[in-house]
Amino acid sequence: MLLASASTFAQQGTTIKGTVTDENNSPLPGVVVTVKSSGKGTSTTVNGTYQVTVNGPEDVIKFAFLGSVPKEVTVGTKTTVNVTLVTDTKQLKDVVVIGYGTASRKDVTGAITSVKAEDFNQGVLTTPAELLQGKVAGLNITKSGDPNKQPATILRGPSTLREGAAQQPFYVIDGVPGASIDLLAPADIESIDVLKDASSTAIYGSRAANGVIIVTTRRAKAGQTRLTYSAYGAVENVSKNIDVLTGDELRKYLTDNGVAKLSAADDDGSNTNWQKLAERTGYSQNHNLSYGGAGTNSEYGASVNYMKNNGILKNTSLERTIYKGYINQRFFNDRLKLGITLTNSVTKNNDIFQSQVLSGILFYLPTVSPFNADGTYKENYSRTGSGPLNPLSLINNNFTKTENNKTLINGFASVDILNGLKFTISGSTQKEQNNVNTYSTSQSGIYVNAGGVAVRSAYTNTSNVVEAYFNYDRVFGKHSLKLLGGYSYQQDRNNDGFGVQTQGFSNDALTYNYLALSNPTQLSQIVFNPNYISTLRFVSFYARAQYEFSDKYLLQASLREDGSSAFGINQRHGYFPAVSAGWKLINEDFIKAIPVISDLKLRAGYGVSGNSLGFDAFTARLIYGVPPGGGKFLSNGNIVNPIGPVRNDNPDLKWESTATTNIGLDFGLFNNRLTGSVDYYIKKTSDLIYTYPVSTTLYFYPFYTANVGKIKNSGLEVVINAVPVKTRDFTWRTSFNVSHNKNVVQSLSNSQFGLNFIQTAQLGGKGQSGNYSQIIQPGYAIGTFDLWHYLGKNANGVSTYEKADGSTTATQPLTTDQFIKYDAQPKLIYGWSNSFFYKNFDLNFLVRGVYGNKILNATLASLNNPADSKLQNIPTYTLGESFKDINAYLISDRFLESGSYLRLDNATLGYTIKPHIQAFKSLRFYASGNNIFIITKYRGVDPEVNIGGLTPGIDNRDFYPKTRTFSLGITAQF
Repeated sequence: MLLASASTFAQQGTTIKGTVTDENNSPLPGVVVTVKSSGKGTSTTVNGTYQVTVNGPEDVIKFAFLGSVPKEVTVGTKTTVNVTLVTDTKQLKDVVVIGYGTASRKDVTGAITSVKAEDFNQGVLTTPAELLQGKVAGLNITKSGDPNKQPATILRGPSTLREGAAQQPFYVIDGVPGASIDLLAPADIESIDVLKDASSTAIYGSRAANGVIIVTTRRAKAGQTRLTYSAYGAVENVSKNIDVLTGDELRKYLTDNGVAKLSAADDDGSNTNWQKLAERTGYSQNHNLSYGGAGTNSEYGASVNYMKNNGILKNTSLERTIYKGYINQRFFNDRLKLGITLTNSVTKNNDIFQSQVLSGILFYLPTVSPFNADGTYKENYSRTGSGPLNPLSLINNNFTKTENNKTLINGFASVDILNGLKFTISGSTQKEQNNVNTYSTSQSGIYVNAGGVAVRSAYTNTSNVVEAYFNYDRVFGKHSLKLLGGYSYQQDRNNDGFGVQTQGFSNDALTYNYLALSNPTQLSQIVFNPNYISTLRFVSFYARAQYEFSDKYLLQASLREDGSSAFGINQRHGYFPAVSAGWKLINEDFIKAIPVISDLKLRAGYGVSGNSLGFDAFTARLIYGVPPGGGKFLSNGNIVNPIGPVRNDNPDLKWESTATTNIGLDFGLFNNRLTGSVDYYIKKTSDLIYTYPVSTTLYFYPFYTANVGKIKNSGLEVVINAVPVKTRDFTWRTSFNVSHNKNVVQSLSNSQFGLNFIQTAQLGGKGQSGNYSQIIQPGYAIGTFDLWHYLGKNANGVSTYEKADGSTTATQPLTTDQFIKYDAQPKLIYGWSNSFFYKNFDLNFLVRGVYGNKILNATLASLNNPADSKLQNIPTYTLGESFKDINAYLISDRFLESGSYLRLDNATLGYTIKPHIQAFKSLRFYASGNNIFIITKYRGVDPEVNIGGLTPGIDNRDFYPKTRTFSLGITAQF
């Protein structure tokens, strides 16, 4: 009878019905219900009901829903199958991206921090890096108020003597190494994993010394069909201005000090606030529309993001549109998977000549109005001092427009060859077109009588990447083994284009749009951009092994070989090994016996990674070009450019190597209501690359790029996560991280090349154009200040300074009288985030800050010039200075201030509506504020100045004002 029943079942098929509910017995719409034998499926209705046809009692029905634990049920003789799906709270939180794969958080042996989408910072964000501010121990992100400026990102201290990209972490986006973060809309990011120690980063070899940030974008999950729209509108205002004198206050100060009245050209009776004239309320908006779905054999999705951020300085703005689409398809019972993703980003920047404008709005005389009676801009080109040009004219008569178009196409094929053995091949091409157009009108004070100056440049950069690797993942009893072996090829072609400057236009109507209308009177007025085309290639082989025994003991080892055409012919290949181990103490009986401990793991690792970022293809080669200072000359009746060596050949130049030792402890207490980690690291960088002065009797060119020097960073990082309160209606989650890093330069010399020190931070200023304010010297940190020591005022009210011999002088000291004092590196960086949930309400806020660093307030120093107050404005601070103090402006340790601060960085209050409608999942409204308040003793605009690069901790006149932002937003999910 059973056989006959089964036979009939198979021939005719049987209809199975049922209802899918959640843990609260509420119906779940949109659950994917699949019959495994046939692959056919359906989705549950608004009431959670479904109906499928099976072939026999042995058939298995699979139920899948985003955020829930999948469930499989064997049909048997039932015709009704009701299922309850349990929420998988650990579905995302336990997954960590480790490079060419993923791992469970409990199996990670390196220092890796994961930040999920629900924990990202809210507010007006121009780059994805800002999502992590204050969230990752050891990661410092310094954001400017300028919408067109990328934030400076430093992980575990500076470890190179080079600027720019050489200081930044390496980005990997959806498996594409080196992809641009401008291709990402924050709303499309699922998670960000920060790989901090070399045992984690070494798999990326020569580009990973500053850490690796792996970004994973949103993808549709099984059982999910989603349509999401999110948007916000925001208002930005300057959070703090420098208090400078009004016109009346300046007139009174000059009168009180017996100074003759200003000339009519310098005083027309005005009280002009140049800061207010240059600034505005900035309005920003962001819209993101995304669609995605996943069936039994495919995933697909598309999104579009539009963002417009108007800067608080007039004529500055950022506008960006991002389009993205993807499709993944599975074949042959999921053994073959193919996918392709297309992303395009168009960024338009409007900017002004910021260095002149920002100086001008502080220094320009407030006793002068912006316009003459005929409406033209009022100028006095004979006036000396700082900021001699009309700031409003600078804004309206000089501008730069940039359009940057990036396109990334990446595809992959993944094949399950055998049980546990998978082969993946991926390829990507990224193309960047960058067009920069600058124009200064015939009324520009920068180019007087030039008839308008136009600069146009157009460059294309392309990057092609191919990755091919095998993954082998098997479990043998108590043994677990994961193997990785792969090959990578990358070719970058940069600066494929041209640039030219010309002048002398009959009018300004067409600005830079038709250069043929220019009428330069001299050949020197036509300038070509000196950039040259370069092609750079990387070829790499890599391998990794992960072994686990008895769910207690973990071991991981990796090795990468990189070859780069950027380096010397003798040193183009490098090897980057790493090894790490972990001990899951929680699985030992003697720890299990302690009920308060719910998780405990010890980690240790050592690895070597490299730094080859920021190099072009000719770094190690002899290059000919126009020597510095070389002008055109007459040759056989023709005017020609001189040509000569501009770079020496170094066949032994190689990448900088960073060796990191990391020891960490992960813990959980009280059933993981309290979790955290502690990491101690030592990071030593050798073979530092720097350009050294050499003799021209031995070399063609007087400077030589070589591997010389060492830097050491060591530090401690502590992270604490807790759920202090959790009830049915109310939950409070909190997270605190703090890090300490000590930076020291160990050496600047070797047997062939050497320097006792490197002077940096040439800030200029009246009579100080050849002075340096910082020094890089063995035994000290990068960013160490080397300044004159201020001793106070003498009887005549004149500033005095200490000379090298210990004596006191009331005149400007010599550069040999400078003293080393303090540095710009903070002793502590911290962040404290909190999330509160009460029914449908949520409240999140982040407090972050730094402690123990110094900032050189060169802005205040240069403004503090009472003797020149008849030529330029002064701050209210200077009212306490003597007019006779001819030294008050000198940059000294008098203006070395504490950079410590505590900032309420952002706070968001939201309310979520979840209607019981299948087509409408949720609707969330929120209000958010950024930079709400700050506690600091710093006298400048804001203490959050750049602490990266070779000149950290400098505030020097061109500091774009910090902003305070308030926004209203909405997120709707369908």
